[in-house]
Amino acid sequence: MAPTNEHPGEQAAQDPIRLIAIRDTPLSLDEVFRAVGEDAAGGTALFVGTVRNHDGGADVDKLGYSCHPSAEAEMRRVAEKVVAEFPVRALAAVHRVGDLGVGDLAVVVAVSCPHRGEAFEACRKLIDDLKHEVPIWKHQTFSDGTEEWVGAC
Repeated sequence: MAPTNEHPGEQAAQDPIRLIAIRDTPLSLDEVFRAVGEDAAGGTALFVGTVRNHDGGADVDKLGYSCHPSAEAEMRRVAEKVVAEFPVRALAAVHRVGDLGVGDLAVVVAVSCPHRGEAFEACRKLIDDLKHEVPIWKHQTFSDGTEEWVGAC
């Protein structure tokens, strides 16, 4: 965690990485939000990625996520980098695998920091780095019957 010397109450009392998981069951916004609750945080940013009904001009019927066995460990590594760069008080990230329909939650991440600007920046860094660095793949099925594999997240 990035150091702060302003007030002892601003120090997080425990490991700020509260929840890292790959799940094959529906994700819970409430679970992620509760995981990042922290008295020393004045700002919490939450990002929710959902399955949309289109991609690249084609209608999406469904998609499936799969991952490498190292995906959860890679999520933790990414989270540790965010904690080292920002004054994170609490962080959570969960990603879904398996078959999902339009509107389903695919990923939920949240970060709590002393101030809102830090929380927004840390949350953006977390989701962007998860998308680019964690070995999770998306298999899209389009309404015309074609399919496509998309790289990490």
